[in-house]
Amino acid sequence: MIIAAMRYQDPDAAVAWLTEAFGLTEHTVYRDDDGHVGHAELSYGESTVMISGPRDGGWMGGRAADPLASPISMYVVVDDPRAHLDRAKVAGAEIVRDLEHMDYGSDEYSARDPEGNLWSFGTYRPATADVAG
Repeated sequence: MIIAAMRYQDPDAAVAWLTEAFGLTEHTVYRDDDGHVGHAELSYGESTVMISGPRDGGWMGGRAADPLASPISMYVVVDDPRAHLDRAKVAGAEIVRDLEHMDYGSDEYSARDPEGNLWSFGTYRPATADVAG
C-alpha cells in the first residue's frame, strides 16, 4: 500500500478545499490547541492522503514545498470523471486539462489545487493483479 503525504502552506484551507472540490473525506484530523490542522488523513475510496503544514527548512533534508516546480502529481481513479470535473469546477478548481478520452482507454482531466499541486482524475486502473504487495 502507498499513502501519499502532502504539505500545504495552509493545511486548514487544503483540507476544506480538497473535501469540497475533489470529494475526499476527512478520516482523521488532528488539530492543535488553536484548532488548526496539524495532521489530517483524507480518504478517497480505499486510498489515503495525509495532509500537514510546512516544516522548518532542512527537515529530513528538504525545503519548503514549491508545487509548481514539483515533478510529482496525484492520480485518482474515479468512476464518473465528468461528474467529478463538474464538482471541481463549481468549487473553483483551476482546470489545466479538460476531460478527454485517452488512446489507452481512460477518460480523464487534470486540475490544480489552490496551492498549485497537480491532480488528475480518470478511469485508468493499472493492472495490479500480478503485482506483489
